Order: sequence, then C-alpha cells, then structure tokens
Amino acid sequence: MDKKPPTPRRPRWSWLRVTGSVGPFGIGVAVLWLSVIVLLPLAALTVSSFEDGWSGFWDAVTAPSALDSLKVTIGVSVIVAVINVVMGTLIAWVLVRDEFPGKNIVNALIDLPFALPTIVASIVLLSLYGPNSPVDIHLNATQPGLVVALAFVTLPFVVRSVQPVLIEVDKEVEQASLSLGASNWITFRRIVLPTLAPAIISGGGLAFARAIGEYGSVVLIGGNIPRETQMTSQYIQQQIEVDRPVNAAAVSVALLVISFVSLLVLRMLAERTSRKEEAAR
Repeated sequence: MDKKPPTPRRPRWSWLRVTGSVGPFGIGVAVLWLSVIVLLPLAALTVSSFEDGWSGFWDAVTAPSALDSLKVTIGVSVIVAVINVVMGTLIAWVLVRDEFPGKNIVNALIDLPFALPTIVASIVLLSLYGPNSPVDIHLNATQPGLVVALAFVTLPFVVRSVQPVLIEVDKEVEQASLSLGASNWITFRRIVLPTLAPAIISGGGLAFARAIGEYGSVVLIGGNIPRETQMTSQYIQQQIEVDRPVNAAAVSVALLVISFVSLLVLRMLAERTSRKEEAAR
C-alpha cells in the first residue's frame, strides 16, 4: 500500500510574507498614506460620535428627523443608481459601438461632473428647473429634483466602468449568435450582459455610494424640507449649525457604514458573477 506523501507544513507567519515587486517598503508607504488620509479621519469621527456613550450614539441615529433623512437619502439614491445602471450602460454601448459626429465631445462631457463643482450643478439646475424655469418644469424642493441632481453628479460611474469591458468583448461570439438566428435582445441578454454584469454592478454601487453622501448638487434645488427632500448630508450640517456636533458625527458614521456595507456587498456580487462567467467559458 503506497503511502501518501506528507503534506508540506505551512511555514509559521506565512500570512505575513510579502510578494510582488514593490516590497515591504512600498506596502508600508501605501498603508501609511491610506492611514493618514482615510483611516485616521474615520477613527477620529467614530470616537467623536461616541462621546456621549452608546446610548447617545443610538439616540442620535434613531432620532425621528435623522431616520426621515436617511429614508429620503437611501430611497433617492437607489432610484438614481437604477437609472444610472440603465442609462449608463446604454451610453457606454453607444460610445463604443457607434460612430457619429461629435463623439469625442460627448465622450469628454461624460467626465464633466468629476471636474465641475457640484454647487455649480445645483445653481444650474435651480435656474433651469426652479420657480422661474425657462422650460416650465418646476422641480425645486421635490424628490424628482433630487433625482435629477444626483443623476448628474453620478453619471460617469457606470459609463466608465462598463466602457472598457465593452471594448474587450469578443464580437465574434455575438456575430455567431446572430448568424444562428438569435435576436439582438437575446444576444445581448445571454452573451453580452453576463460579461458586463460585474462592471455594471460595480458602477451602480459607486453611483449609489456617491449619491448617498452628496451635498453640493442638492443643497439649492432640494429645498432641505424635513421628511420630504432633506438629505442626510443636509441634516448633518443642520446639527452642526445648532451646536450638536456629536449628533452630526453619529449620523455621519451611520452613513459611512451604509455606504461601506453596500459597496462591500456589491463588490462580492460582482466577483461572484465574474467567477461564474469565467467558469462558464
């Protein structure tokens, strides 16, 4: 009877082993920079939110006005993310698969929300859809106005996530599907969409996370009406103005947790979809 070769023992502290080209110094610099820019501010915010203890934190987060602002924020952000998933994928498809005059200009306009101060977007939208709207569309102090403002600032996320993946899609598979009699919709749904799904999910998650913490684009057109159009970012500012910094920090932490969990779940879904797609090939 042949004996199985002994299983090699995993070296102690092997999880600390550093691999790659940058080495321990590069990793240390990256971690230090991440700590200074992200981790330390978040840690300071979390400590501030618990200055009145757990009960004070819970009371601040579950206050009726805070919950109302969170409901408005999450609801509007979900709508904006869904709109971005549909329209962002369509825009990415047009930019990759079609040729038309002014395509380079349209491609450059996609990134404009990244460069434009969001308060400027709020001023423009208020001028266009406010009380003196030149097109007779009045969205000031309404949730549709919030959706339009947030859709503007989150436009690039899905487009820029889907575009490079769509460029790499093998067109021969699509042509084979069409030659076998499949319709354009069936070809897109069964051939193209599974490939694009991880990028679409990732872009939609980024759009949701951006919308949930947005302030500048909604500060004017939103109206800041409690229980109707008050976003959580506006509620946080209101708490600071009435000298309740602990309450503001507590709600900020709650908003950060929601954003982080949503991004984590969406990333896990995208990776799972990607693994299924690779296994099917």
